[in-house]
Amino acid sequence: MSRPIAIILSLLVGTLLARVQQETPANPAHWETAIQAFEAADKASPPPTGGIVFIGSSSIVLWKSLATDFPGMPVLNRGFGGSQIPEVTFFVGRIVTPYKPRQVVVYCGGNDINAGRSADDVLHDVQALVRAIHGAQPTTRIAYISIAPNPSRWPQIETVRAANRAVRAWMATDPRLTFIDVFAAMLGADGLPKPDIFVADRLHMNAKGYEIWRAVVGPHLR
Repeated sequence: MSRPIAIILSLLVGTLLARVQQETPANPAHWETAIQAFEAADKASPPPTGGIVFIGSSSIVLWKSLATDFPGMPVLNRGFGGSQIPEVTFFVGRIVTPYKPRQVVVYCGGNDINAGRSADDVLHDVQALVRAIHGAQPTTRIAYISIAPNPSRWPQIETVRAANRAVRAWMATDPRLTFIDVFAAMLGADGLPKPDIFVADRLHMNAKGYEIWRAVVGPHLR
């Protein structure tokens, strides 16, 4: 095989592998134990309906100060770490609908991009999540927290920016939807993520990071 043909074949294989990675469906079954734990907790101590449900990936799971950050607000954390948007959508009937929330706050998308999903994929998956929630409760308000600028995933930052722009533009078309931009507040004067708001893995936030989120997200809660 000549070298030019070998190079072309290598590029084609790489392109196909990347496309397969992007089109690989999420695996909801992986999270069944976490969802059952929520249901067991609800059975032991039923949470009130009509509150504010936070859903999404590990940045929601690790927001341990959620209740104290928003005192007097009926907040409920139903995030499960490592999740992608389609997995969250799959479980809407079990982690959102039972609580009949007046508002749902979503943080998810970073893991999707890290798994090879494009900005367009993220937008389409967010749209599917919104349809799933509004299919059961059309008047529920939905707020989407922008994908954060994490230092450990900085090589993906242009895709993150594109996904945030696309979701923001689409959400502006529906008064029930709100885009919450935490991205800018997490950057320093040099345009890079503030180094003192992350734990050692440079992916997840420490208390300083969540203080930024509290200040940015709070005004959007109803």
